[in-house]
Amino acid sequence: MQSKIAHAAERKAFSVVLDKIIASASGEDREKNIDHLIDMAEKLLKDTSPGAIRGLRKGLRPGSKWEKFLFSVIDETDPHVLKTAILNGGYEAAFRGLRNTTANADKYQCNVPWIILFDPTSACNKHCVGCWAADYGNRLNLTYDEMDSLVSQAEDLGTHLFMLTGGEPLVRKEDVLKLAEKHNTSLFNIFTNASLVDDAFCERVQKLGNIVFSVSLESYEPSVNDGRRGDGSFQEVMDAFDRMHKYGLLYGTSTCYTRANTERVSSDEFFKLLIEKGCRYAWYFHYMPVGEGANADLMPTVEQREYMFNRIRWVRSVGDEGYPIFAMDFQNDGEFVGGCIAGGRVYCHVNARGDVEPCVFIHYSNANFKESGNWLECLHQPIFQAYRAHYPWNDNLLEPCPMLENSGLLTQIVDEADAKCTEYVTPESAADVCARTKPYAEAWAPKAEELWLNMYPDGKKHYEDAMSQEKISVKAKVIAEEDAQNEAVVD
Repeated sequence: MQSKIAHAAERKAFSVVLDKIIASASGEDREKNIDHLIDMAEKLLKDTSPGAIRGLRKGLRPGSKWEKFLFSVIDETDPHVLKTAILNGGYEAAFRGLRNTTANADKYQCNVPWIILFDPTSACNKHCVGCWAADYGNRLNLTYDEMDSLVSQAEDLGTHLFMLTGGEPLVRKEDVLKLAEKHNTSLFNIFTNASLVDDAFCERVQKLGNIVFSVSLESYEPSVNDGRRGDGSFQEVMDAFDRMHKYGLLYGTSTCYTRANTERVSSDEFFKLLIEKGCRYAWYFHYMPVGEGANADLMPTVEQREYMFNRIRWVRSVGDEGYPIFAMDFQNDGEFVGGCIAGGRVYCHVNARGDVEPCVFIHYSNANFKESGNWLECLHQPIFQAYRAHYPWNDNLLEPCPMLENSGLLTQIVDEADAKCTEYVTPESAADVCARTKPYAEAWAPKAEELWLNMYPDGKKHYEDAMSQEKISVKAKVIAEEDAQNEAVVD
């Protein structure tokens, strides 16, 4: 791994260059300086998403929707927030962080995630229909010291991107701010209902610069959103968007699409509302029938999932069609991240009880951070090692999940690891979960194959860069050689 001296020098160099690029991209001749910005992005994303750079070069044409999007972000985001988000999220997490987690994964022979989701609390100030959190109350919490220890140990291994879920993370607002202030080289993405976002909070976030927001929203129609989340919830989100925009913060949405709402939450009206309110991205999550109130009938139909596959790609297309907002579909975009990212390969989840889970939707574990206190020990747990041993499940990355599309595989992994169920309210076996998803998996498989073969006739994903297909050991060796050369320059 890179030495602390070389790391500090490298971060400083990126910071200086970033200042110049942001300044030049804010001036009158900024169109001429676009290439400099792309060149920096290429360096930052060379390991995590090399394909994104090819898209940037195609999309950032003079007068294009993505050029307008970029200039809007630069013009409307607080300069400190913008620089910190790029430096922490781009340099520390996506570039240096991924390189360090890759090196440590090879060194310790376990998956080391470069993204960690954790729940500060199970408590929530809402009583949304179908959600367990409000009924379960505030009995489960990670203390500030536990969160601090988790983040500190993870940073030592290279992780610098943390996503806070719940419950409602902002019920623990003061601890969240304290954590972000202490760990000022990391980026924190808070998944929130936004009801606790006030001016005083926004002002403090603006000063810190290393917090972004993913706001829950389920419709452009107030009555539909409030029907599940409670009267006034839609207006709370709109007001929060206005406040965050006023303070130059970065934010987007987080939306679960189901059989009941797929068309509504991907409609023209929905995207136009998000753009009008200054949202920069839109996360979409396929409904997973797990936990309290799990209902397989709420899963999107095959036709709806195919629609989302095409719709989200159209929205974010590099051409002039679509909308100037970066839309992502956690399930259908598996091909861009090598399939399933869980089990610590890219990310994992720590719930408010301290259970370290492969995924926010996969509630099985052999390790508890509250009990262990040792993050590396948690990463070595049997279920994570089973994920590591079985990956990849298949060649079709439109079937990425061991629970949803590869029915039975999760049962095999859980049984091999002898992992316990960590579901708060309604514990159930992996076999029961997979039995619930099996009809869906069987229905989706033919369509997934059709879509996949249309893109890749030989059935295999082909990368334009050589490194994306290499094993961790090969990547770690290349990274070590590059870092050694850079260390020599610093010395």
